[in-house]
Amino acid sequence: MTALASRHIRLMDTTLRDGEQTQGVSFSPAEKVSIAKALLKSLRVDRVEVASACVSEGEKEAVRSINEWAQSAGYGDAVEVLGFVDHQRSVDWVLETQGRVINLLTKGSEKHCREQLGKTLDEHVEQILTTVQYALEKGLKVNVYLEDWSNGYADSPDYVYALMDRIQNAGISHFMLPDTLGVMSPDDVFDSLSDMCARYPNVEFDFHPHNDYGLATANIMAAVRAGVNTVHCTVNCLGERAGNASVSEVTVVLRDKMGMKLSIDESHIVRLSNMVENFSGKWVAANAPVIGEDVFTQTAGIHADGDKKGGLYESKLSPERFSRVRSYALGKMSGKASLSKNLERLGITLSAENQKRVLNRIVRLGDSKQTITTEDLPFIIADVLESENYKHIKLLDCTITSRLDQSSVAAIKVDVNGEQHESTGTGNGGFDAFKDAANKVLKHYDALLPELLDYEVRIPKGGHTNALTECVITWDRGNKKHKTRGVHSNQVFASILAALRMSNTQLHEKANGV
Repeated sequence: MTALASRHIRLMDTTLRDGEQTQGVSFSPAEKVSIAKALLKSLRVDRVEVASACVSEGEKEAVRSINEWAQSAGYGDAVEVLGFVDHQRSVDWVLETQGRVINLLTKGSEKHCREQLGKTLDEHVEQILTTVQYALEKGLKVNVYLEDWSNGYADSPDYVYALMDRIQNAGISHFMLPDTLGVMSPDDVFDSLSDMCARYPNVEFDFHPHNDYGLATANIMAAVRAGVNTVHCTVNCLGERAGNASVSEVTVVLRDKMGMKLSIDESHIVRLSNMVENFSGKWVAANAPVIGEDVFTQTAGIHADGDKKGGLYESKLSPERFSRVRSYALGKMSGKASLSKNLERLGITLSAENQKRVLNRIVRLGDSKQTITTEDLPFIIADVLESENYKHIKLLDCTITSRLDQSSVAAIKVDVNGEQHESTGTGNGGFDAFKDAANKVLKHYDALLPELLDYEVRIPKGGHTNALTECVITWDRGNKKHKTRGVHSNQVFASILAALRMSNTQLHEKANGV
């Protein structure tokens, strides 16, 4: 097989248009502007499709704000809006937003043209050319989607050829070929796009895949092999139904597996993924390639051992490329190397005997299905070695009172380094009341609990009322995030135990001048 020549592949991100067609996703105007800025300036995608024309006044204001910023920053021609074959309406909408590029949605399938529009090819072409001519007269750059091209080409290639023959010389910049329903295989993509590129050598084709069969990234590889130079993707694989191709996957595959050149700055991929995750409310799977929380975590002890002895389980797909770090999970499959790597990260030194004792405890906790993080290690060490280093604050008593339509009240008794304190607090719920009471004590030690970034409760499946509840709290510590966990049969007390772990960490750091 002949090696594929390296060339520059352009990425068009459609998170703000096609990605917003994800069920339950609707970005606010401010969120759209923030994402567009990050895509163009930080991630450095080549183009962004930010909206569909004629949707709403809020959408129009968002697009106008994006265009104003983009044009002032030198990205004016990189912002695109989906429009429709409606002569003046979509074009005027784009012009009112100060836009420069419109992507017209035409019918790439004879069935769509006949049954959805109720038009012949000649009638459809006439409307396309009229709209294109009007857009060009108004100074817009025009691209064209051939909607449902994948099925259109499979069912009636003659229709596709006839459409292309009629519009290829109309002044259109990009002809964008979507696999609208995500039905193509890599072989389908390669064969059909090779045909299109050979038949229309002077036309600039884009490929726009969907992920219904989980083949979007593989299909992009096939499109590039066929000669296409621009492909479409979204952040976090957002999009209708199963979504679109993921920009993170596409980036690393084209670079690492095909040797292609891209403009993308990989160091911003995860940050942008987190931004879109928070704005969309659609959470990325922990094992999602590149961006998932767990994808640079080694679980098996043998893997940690191999990395320690020469990076035996590392690959070109290193976490440092994406401003991440490799971690080593702690649980029932942990070995000495896993523990050693985590101790090294924390700057803790233990004797071989004490490491063995701590590892045995970790394995037992793993057997009980408990999740163990690096941040849990000091507490495990304290328990195992009976160290008081991380036992600065102890809860001696706690009473939570909650009543309908009234603030909750917490009364606590704690021991802080041998000094006993009693305190009460109020809040919107039992945990909030406890936090208020605890802070009244902690302020004497200059160690107020940080603000919460996330609060997650995990309850085992089965619905047993006596089941243990795990509460995971993510705290905002200024320049970093910090997670603590608490386990208890009562959800509120699980969160209180997580908060006590955070307090003990703070008090330990102050005691040691950290």
